Amino acid sequence: MYNLLKGKRGIIFGALDHNSIAWKVAERAKEEGATFVLTNAPIAMRFGEINELAEKTGSQIIPADATSMEDLENLVTKSVEILGGKLDFVLHSIGMSINVRKGNHYTNQNYDFTHKGFDVSALSFHKVMQVLYKQQAMNEWGSIVALSYMAAQRVFPDYNDMADNKAYLESVARSFGYFFGRDFKVRVNTISQSPTPTTAGSGVKGFSNFLEYAEKMSPLGNATALECADYTISMFSDLTRKVTLQNLLHDGGFSNMGISDAIVNDYMNK
Repeated sequence: MYNLLKGKRGIIFGALDHNSIAWKVAERAKEEGATFVLTNAPIAMRFGEINELAEKTGSQIIPADATSMEDLENLVTKSVEILGGKLDFVLHSIGMSINVRKGNHYTNQNYDFTHKGFDVSALSFHKVMQVLYKQQAMNEWGSIVALSYMAAQRVFPDYNDMADNKAYLESVARSFGYFFGRDFKVRVNTISQSPTPTTAGSGVKGFSNFLEYAEKMSPLGNATALECADYTISMFSDLTRKVTLQNLLHDGGFSNMGISDAIVNDYMNK
């Protein structure tokens, strides 16, 4: 431990269970000296284990629907009160596609489901930042990070409408990040993580096969949830003060690969 976040305060969205990247980020943030509030949607909290995480990290939980401006305003106001000052970091780790869950093909979406997934997975990031911005709740050189995936740039057919959501998420990071940087010296970035066996990720059709494929394509192998947490901690720290408006690829090199020997050998041996 390096005390990278000693004295820093934050909010962590989306910790559901031990497999969640947000869960790992919370554990690592605590180890590095941070204090923070945990939050998730009330319905998600009923199915998760967030109380265990709160006890382990000495954190309070504030339930909030990330699509509700009223809930978000209450969350930020109470977090600043509980933590004793403005925030230094915020993690947005939220994603949900009802179309994926219901097995609706990308070419045959239920648009009510699409709108709901967009609101939860992408527009919520703009809403969170709008509340933080209007309340001037972030300290100078604070850091806001959202978790993304490379389907925002490339076609992964079974990722469905989540790919569109991630593309919007990354655009919001750049656009809002400009104003946050200009006005409050706050940095905003997204991390494009390897496919990771979280509760949300595992719901994508053929996920286990793709996980194996990505492992063979990546020269360093897939990045784990814990490794993503470590990278996120570095983005929250003062070591990355001038990194903003970026989509940071954390995928073992997958994104720059065309083909690998392992994949070629698999194909030739069929």
